[in-house]
Amino acid sequence: MLSPDTMRLDKWLWAARFFKTRKLACDAINGGKVHLHGQRTKPGREVKPGSLLRIHKGALEWNIEVVVIPKQRRPASEAKTFYIEDAESISRREVVIQQQRILRAAAPSRPAGRPGKRDRRLIHRFKNKHSES
Repeated sequence: MLSPDTMRLDKWLWAARFFKTRKLACDAINGGKVHLHGQRTKPGREVKPGSLLRIHKGALEWNIEVVVIPKQRRPASEAKTFYIEDAESISRREVVIQQQRILRAAAPSRPAGRPGKRDRRLIHRFKNKHSES
């Protein structure tokens, strides 16, 4: 039975807003994306204040220490107080985020959808001009 100062890992990840649903948290844990004290774990494993977690989500990684076991899910502003993240983890994540922004800015934007009447005419002219040559 869980004591008041412990909580299931999947529920804590959901309450701390690392994942939108407990199902996504369970899938991440089962997929090896979450490590408790440096080892793979199961969703039902108990976390308590002082537990060390490493969470991978896409290209991002968090190294955190659990500080608070919440009674229920709280707003994101409060959820940030449930854990302490080390400075190295914060700086690495900021570098990755900055790199992703640069790549997104450099990537060509997608067209706005299907070509309109004017666009189709231009395409047909272009094709006809090159097929005659």
